[in-house]
Amino acid sequence: MRQEHQQRLEAQAELQQTFEAVPVGLFSLDLEGNFVSANPAMLAMLGANPAQTLDRAWYKCFSMDHWTRLQQLVHGQAGAELEIQDHVMPAGGAPRSYLVKATLARGKIEGSLQDVTEKVRAIGHLQFLADNDSLTRSLNRRGIEKELQEAMTRLSQGQPLAIAYLDLDRFKLINDLYGRNVGDEVLQHVCNRVNNVLSGKLRMGRLGGDEFLLVLPDTKIELASLICQRIIASLSGRPYDIDEKAFHVRGSIGLIEVAVGTSIKDAISTADRACRQAKAGSGDGLVVYEKGSPAFLDYEAEIQLVALLATPAITEGLYLVMQPIMSLSAPHDSLNFEVLLRMNGPDGKPVRTDHLIKAAESSGRMGVIDRWVLSSTLAWLNENYETLKHTKFICMNMNGASLNDERFLDDVVTMLAKNRHIAHQLCYEVTESVALHDLENTCRFIDRVRSFGAKVALDDFGAGYTSFSYLRDLPADMLKIDGSFIVDMNQHPANIAIVEAIVSLANNLGMKVIAEWAEDIDTVQTLREIGVDYVQGFVVARPQAPAQLLTARSSASFIQDAELLRLVDTFGQSDGTVLMVDFFEPPPPKKPH
Repeated sequence: MRQEHQQRLEAQAELQQTFEAVPVGLFSLDLEGNFVSANPAMLAMLGANPAQTLDRAWYKCFSMDHWTRLQQLVHGQAGAELEIQDHVMPAGGAPRSYLVKATLARGKIEGSLQDVTEKVRAIGHLQFLADNDSLTRSLNRRGIEKELQEAMTRLSQGQPLAIAYLDLDRFKLINDLYGRNVGDEVLQHVCNRVNNVLSGKLRMGRLGGDEFLLVLPDTKIELASLICQRIIASLSGRPYDIDEKAFHVRGSIGLIEVAVGTSIKDAISTADRACRQAKAGSGDGLVVYEKGSPAFLDYEAEIQLVALLATPAITEGLYLVMQPIMSLSAPHDSLNFEVLLRMNGPDGKPVRTDHLIKAAESSGRMGVIDRWVLSSTLAWLNENYETLKHTKFICMNMNGASLNDERFLDDVVTMLAKNRHIAHQLCYEVTESVALHDLENTCRFIDRVRSFGAKVALDDFGAGYTSFSYLRDLPADMLKIDGSFIVDMNQHPANIAIVEAIVSLANNLGMKVIAEWAEDIDTVQTLREIGVDYVQGFVVARPQAPAQLLTARSSASFIQDAELLRLVDTFGQSDGTVLMVDFFEPPPPKKPH
């Protein structure tokens, strides 16, 4: 009996030692919530001495609400857990979080209290990072799309919604010149200024880089426009002082009024498009797509075009017109022209060509349209081969999307192979910026079409990213000077000098030069004196129906202005007895065996 008694005492002592040494708080409460016992770890968590704690009730250490929840816990499910996150420590202490496990045993509440503050903070930080950008502390793409989804739910209940796409102008220069650390700091200041303008339920999220999305729930478009104007003014109002340097940042915003039924993807895409329009414009940096506004109607028309182009009826309504291109050395000896795409909508009304091109590019259907243009042109040329015997070249635009489409290029080669007898009349126009985007691919395309006798012209030359080293490597046949240098060139001596330089460069490289957008007689005279080979513009002729070209002998046949016609007659006209050597002269026909 003494031995058993001694063993019980040792066991009790061991339990007491464990009770006092365990790092988890252990406690016992009576059914009124008064402390019966508490180990040292429990006392340390509560920041009290034994006498103070044992003389206090649970709800005095925490709250009455937590005492009620604890009672519900122990009476509801044995071994259940309760997380307490709003316990306030004594003066000077920070709020802590605890995990409570408790059960009813022998008329008492036996439980444990574990400090999980660091775990809760870590989980909270991970949850924050899941929806927020770590650099700017604003919402990230996931977070802002969640806000947008919630706002769209309220939109269906009749509440207005506007979203804005913000892009910082030329921000990349800051990163390139001063490093990303400075750029990151500027971004943080930018977000602070924007957030100072936003209030209430208005939210900002970073989509990546220097692009942000603003969700403006319960906000009419008029108020949203004022808010965006304030943001633009705030961003550019004063410089950002960082490391004794002052950085000026300007923002462009595309604002749209979201309609019921719009998807998140379409809403963001539309706002992005409006932002790009604001970025390209010369206004105040804000473009608003308000229902019924011209910009919104243009966008809706483009969306309808995208839907139309996605159907098998993509080529219905398409037709071609031709604009004559006149030689300035022998204007009456050749009938050259550019093939231009046009379209009538399902309602029979003309569709703006720029809208058509944008819609085709957005829907990935540009290759289908370019195939149709080429096949239709070849069919027309075959049908009128004998009538077009004075035609030296026919210009056709090549879209950048098609130029990078291997299947399209294979189709072009196949069509040229089937039409070798007229391939030499074709001259593909490749926009300079597109050509230089992928020089190797462009050169490969040029080599393939030239192998059939077709020509290639660099379109909009001078307005893109002209580099003489690139021009040296591009085996093009013609340069088509951008019209911005030609319009009113006589009023701008610098433009005349630029055109003269381009002509001299082209001559040295063995290329011919076309000047587009010629609108008056004086411009034609100046282009002739400078040495430009061909001219295209309304002063010569507007785009014509294909049937009209079949009635003319030369491009000069379309001139309506008597004064211009007299001037052109002084340029020289062949009487048919002098051999004319033309850069685009077709090869002599093969003699039959």
